[in-house]
Amino acid sequence: MITVDPSEILVRYNVKAEKELSPEEVAKELYPEDIVLRPIVEAVFEGDEDDVIDALEAAIHAGRDPLSLIDDALMPGMGIVSELYDEGILFLPDVIISAHAMTDGIEYCKQMSSAAHEFKGKVVSFVVEGDMHDIGKKIVTVLLRANGYEVIDLGSDVLASEVISAVKREKPIMLSGTALMTTTMYSFKEINNMLLENKICIPFVCGGGAVKQDFVFGYELGVYCEDAADASKIADEILKGAGVKELRERFHRH
Repeated sequence: MITVDPSEILVRYNVKAEKELSPEEVAKELYPEDIVLRPIVEAVFEGDEDDVIDALEAAIHAGRDPLSLIDDALMPGMGIVSELYDEGILFLPDVIISAHAMTDGIEYCKQMSSAAHEFKGKVVSFVVEGDMHDIGKKIVTVLLRANGYEVIDLGSDVLASEVISAVKREKPIMLSGTALMTTTMYSFKEINNMLLENKICIPFVCGGGAVKQDFVFGYELGVYCEDAADASKIADEILKGAGVKELRERFHRH
């Protein structure tokens, strides 16, 4: 007679039950119990900018500090979105919609406070010279901002000299570059060499349709970013002290 561990049956049942839940049902289990914060978190998850502002206004009228609501409600709401995205329950468009709602909320909180909000760190982002395709850069920028980073977005078709000037001026924790075409991605090597010439040794995160891991591995500061969602994770690791070597070990997958 075959015996089965009851705990194994329970685990399998829970997994099956979880998969049958809608994203909204899963998210509800993660919302805070605080009746003031919960509507803000829910509005961020739903990606409704108007509801986010209304819920923030109500919380401020209830006596909550505007800037504290960024860390206590807006970021946790986006954290739930990111968690469900990592689990395959939500998809990239869901993340982008929620990130825009959260960004609007952050701007509102900053306007309602006399103090300055502290970001986790600063990132300079751009699309290489000769390349106007910026959808990848926009996604990376949204996800970085959604995870608490200040992003200096230089736009598309950016000269290497402009990138270096921005890095010198802004002093970011990392540089993020995007290229869609094989004819333009060689600008990455030029920028890498210019960074080294100026004794700037920050991680240079590169991605885009034309970019391959082997290419990025060929220059000293390069870190390949295969998935836009990895950008904020790379930034988090940099804040923990990871250098280019450690970042490659974790995020280079081939």
